[in-house]
Amino acid sequence: MTLKFYKYQGTGNDFILIDNRTAEFDSQDTELVKKLCDRRYGIGADGLILLEDCLGFDFQMVYFNSDGNQSSMCGNGGRCIVQFAKDMGVIKKETTFRAIDGEHDAFIENELVHLKMIDVSGIERIGNDFYLNTGSPHYVKAVENIKDFAVYNEGYAIRNNDRFRQEGTNVNFVEPTSDALWVRTFERGVEDETYSCGTGVTAAALASSFNGAQSPVKIKTLGGDLQVSFKKEGEKFTNIYLVGPAKQVFRGSVEV
Repeated sequence: MTLKFYKYQGTGNDFILIDNRTAEFDSQDTELVKKLCDRRYGIGADGLILLEDCLGFDFQMVYFNSDGNQSSMCGNGGRCIVQFAKDMGVIKKETTFRAIDGEHDAFIENELVHLKMIDVSGIERIGNDFYLNTGSPHYVKAVENIKDFAVYNEGYAIRNNDRFRQEGTNVNFVEPTSDALWVRTFERGVEDETYSCGTGVTAAALASSFNGAQSPVKIKTLGGDLQVSFKKEGEKFTNIYLVGPAKQVFRGSVEV
């Protein structure tokens, strides 16, 4: 079968996008997803996303990590699929779609995708660190000299400790600067540092509010700049928006 695909990136977090409204792509084929995401033997990406029909919504987002397994919500992937849906003529500038963590609203303005994230509560403090779920589980740890920080080694150790080894967690290292919050992320499923993580920078922004940060929080990642806005009521966060660019890199076809 010849598979038509599109490649998108959101602040360096890159994804294979497939229009699967005809249900031709076998979403149960873990090995195929893993092969397509392989950077040496496939197309190469941090993940693969299917755009599918969904009753009552503009579309459904089905997300897979590069290890081939369907995963929890991906914020940058969410922004990319919104841009993809617009490019494909599925939506205009506004949308309501369904993902694994529920309903999401989004709109595109000034070439930026504004993605509404799920409400967040139940934030756990672990010493000076934070653990919370923004659609995916995230551990947030403040560090110094983040530019030279050993993200892979330290992230791998936390992701595979006794508590998180089985289910896994993403690990975010953060350092405030004069004009933004620097965030670097070790992602489960990719099992390495990625250039950016949407649910991760969202988690980092919310955690930073307990140290005085005000909405909106400007974010700096290896792949570019993002912004997270929110409304805080005690330890509950609502009206959370992840804002940033999403661009098509190329399109093509591959024999599978």
